[in-house]
Amino acid sequence: MAFAIMQLTDAAAERIIEIIEDSDRPVIGVRVGVRNAGCAGMAYTLDYVTEPVQGDDHIREKGVDVWVEPKATLFLLGTVMDYEETKMSSGFTFNNPNQEGACGCGESVQLKPADLADLARARADATV
Repeated sequence: MAFAIMQLTDAAAERIIEIIEDSDRPVIGVRVGVRNAGCAGMAYTLDYVTEPVQGDDHIREKGVDVWVEPKATLFLLGTVMDYEETKMSSGFTFNNPNQEGACGCGESVQLKPADLADLARARADATV
């Protein structure tokens, strides 16, 4: 059983499909990463993918393609990507077990690398 770096909710997959269909240029999916930013230290990034970047991890789930930057992989292991709409905002959200905190304004997060020993135990438990 392969372990996906990230999972997508139905809402996230539907929004990615809309992004692809509404784009004025050929888009085949999205690329997720992290960058140093804000008072908490890191921010998620999301970009269009017109052609895959060599070395990225690739996830194909629910009919959509998502690529993950190599430097973000350890920070995103186990994450569930969602898309939420409220009266005041809309956007992708990340339910990330590696997130230790966030700034008050919501612009940045504090992330730790995934514990690979915990991941190995979880994979072993899933195959029993």
